Amino acid sequence: MNNPASILVLVFLAVTFIQSAYDKVFEWKGNVEWLKGHFANTILKNNVPLALGIILILELAAGILSLSGCAELFINGGKTFGFYGAVISCITLIFLLLGQRLAKDYDGARTIAIYFVPAVLAVYWLS
Repeated sequence: MNNPASILVLVFLAVTFIQSAYDKVFEWKGNVEWLKGHFANTILKNNVPLALGIILILELAAGILSLSGCAELFINGGKTFGFYGAVISCITLIFLLLGQRLAKDYDGARTIAIYFVPAVLAVYWLS
């Protein structure tokens, strides 16, 4: 097995983003309604469903690539899928951070920053 830390971080990212995407798909209406209020005073106020759709696609890509990267690392030591999963995870987290900052939700932004650290570590380890 190649670099157990990389596999563990990829599992972390896969669980994080697949669960979040699952929640968005099966609780779409509730998420849209809550986010309309959250972004009511921002430039996103009229584009919440579009923004949520973009985040959903990014989360699915990050989660699936991270999970595939775990398998690839475990099976043959390859890093391609995991690297791209980690990069897309970072991009997704930056978009989420931007949204929290626009909404002036600094506690939410701080939480996203915590997720960013292992995602960046994964990019570094897998590059």
